Amino acid sequence: MRKNLENGLLHAMRAFVRVIDAGGFTAAAEQMELTTAQVSRLVTELEKRLQTKLLQRTTRQRALTDAGVEYIQRCRQILALVDEAEANALGTATMPRGRLRVQCMANFGQHYVAPFLADFCASYPQLTLEYSTSQYVPNLLADGVDVSLYLAEALTDSGLIARRLGTTFAVVCASPAYLEQHGEPNSPSDLQDHACLRLVNPSITPEWRLTTGNGTVQQLPLHGRLVADTPELLLDVTLRGAGITLLPLFSVIDAVRAGRLRRVLPAWRSPDIGAYALLPSRQFMGAKTSAWLEWVESRISPQLEKDAAFFS
Repeated sequence: MRKNLENGLLHAMRAFVRVIDAGGFTAAAEQMELTTAQVSRLVTELEKRLQTKLLQRTTRQRALTDAGVEYIQRCRQILALVDEAEANALGTATMPRGRLRVQCMANFGQHYVAPFLADFCASYPQLTLEYSTSQYVPNLLADGVDVSLYLAEALTDSGLIARRLGTTFAVVCASPAYLEQHGEPNSPSDLQDHACLRLVNPSITPEWRLTTGNGTVQQLPLHGRLVADTPELLLDVTLRGAGITLLPLFSVIDAVRAGRLRRVLPAWRSPDIGAYALLPSRQFMGAKTSAWLEWVESRISPQLEKDAAFFS
């Protein structure tokens, strides 16, 4: 029975780990470019080889047995060593190749990532970049993502590796037409008398929190007529004179420079928002991931500082 997997043991171990990380056989099969039946067969053969049950299977869920919990930890260690050894042997430690899956918050990516994507792809012809957008906390292991670029005032303990790229913040803005018609607030408390357009997503608090940078924070429980989870929509509505909004500076900087928006309460802004590169928690980082992080840090970090200085 051991001979069944002598030439495919690592492949079966990789399938077993992927089933757990992806949350099921179907998702694991899609990431490995196999059929669900093939992945299920690999795990079954692995259990036969070990003569023990690794997964409790029901129609609704998959749960690790006690033996499975211990075995998957060893599998991760072994596969990380194998990946590192292969990378060194094949030269991928210095030559990125294969598929790189990147996830990014849409508006942040449009402003900071899109300008260098063409040059990045041209620099690594053996690399295929799969770029997707999401406003929400990434599940890198389940989604098969290599790196996620994410904004948050504070990161939760997700088990991911976080590399801080820099700091940004949000500013209060309105169109000149709105301010001419409704007047300009002189203090944060005056905002309660205005139509406030609110951005709500998992990376920020639903209330407006404003600071002058001296450590004092005013929290404003506003009740605007429009709440949305995408900065692009709120920017468009604000430009049309619908109200006052608090948006990340990179969302509004072009409109402010062009005079289409005016900054309101210029002494006030949101608390700092960290920009992070999030990676799965694993010991070995492939050359493709390292190459991407090098580009991201060398291009995004300086631009974050430059844009923040514009509003300082």
